[in-house]
Amino acid sequence: MKLLFTSVGRRVELIQEFRRAADELNEALTIIGADIAPDAPALYFCDETQIVCRIKDKNYIPQLLAICESKGVDCLIPTIDTDLLLLAENKKRFEEIGTKVLISAVDKVRLCRDKNYTADYFLSLGLKSPVPVNSVEKFEQSMACGEVSFPAFIKPKDGSSSINAYRVDNLDDLNLYAEKIEEYIIQPYISGREFTIDIFCDYEGNPVYITPRERLAVRSGEVLKTKITQDDTMIAEMRKLVENYKPCGQITVQLIREEKTGNNYYIEINPRFGGGAPLSIKAGADSAEAVLKMLNGEEIIYHHKAARDGAIYCRFDQSVCVNEDEV
Repeated sequence: MKLLFTSVGRRVELIQEFRRAADELNEALTIIGADIAPDAPALYFCDETQIVCRIKDKNYIPQLLAICESKGVDCLIPTIDTDLLLLAENKKRFEEIGTKVLISAVDKVRLCRDKNYTADYFLSLGLKSPVPVNSVEKFEQSMACGEVSFPAFIKPKDGSSSINAYRVDNLDDLNLYAEKIEEYIIQPYISGREFTIDIFCDYEGNPVYITPRERLAVRSGEVLKTKITQDDTMIAEMRKLVENYKPCGQITVQLIREEKTGNNYYIEINPRFGGGAPLSIKAGADSAEAVLKMLNGEEIIYHHKAARDGAIYCRFDQSVCVNEDEV
């Protein structure tokens, strides 16, 4: 079995979980890592490496197709936001050469990449979400009507990793950040506890694992400390989302539980393995194992509250020498 991970970057922990799952299943697995940078740390934990062009390059998809065909790749697994829509649009081309792609349908990926659509989508499912506007003028108009007030939150409409995402407490700061961010949305600021829900589904979008976890500490948008929190309300709400969204493989959903009301306000969907996904895997929601079983044609069923409730995980940095042969 051969897996290709694109833009592997620092996803060492994810690679290690797939290796561990293969060993436990006694599955012969070749992990191929692709990245634009030859010193990407995760490449040094893969069996084979491929240096590819940038995602915006017109040759990116042809390069990946050539790799998959020549290497006999069984499944391609994306790890960052910027190539998700491109892979979704070209999914059939990969399937035609025998490579499955863990990516959801184009229309669903598109609504994730534009946070204007994401909020509307949550609301259409009967879930709460802070309603965005895409200009300072519209936010001022809503303030004049008494619909919103400061603090507010401004971020790129297609952003990730909390880059250029800011809480703002006054109009001067809002104008300042609006000039800095090319295309942005402004939302009411929700104060409360932050959660991520790791969801894994089979190819047809049937749920296998739904694992809420609280984000206890975060750095640059990626979780450093998390607690598995098997919350019945969150799980029920995500069953409703999954029924409509029909994810293919892994997605993560982020929300804030408002401290005053206890209501869940859903913020965004990332249709890929998130940086903290290995923590849910370690806790028992083993989506790495599920991928390998699916590729072997095994039927997988829904496992309710598979991860150990209350388990707390702290992440830490490690180093790897990237020029060992030269010194």
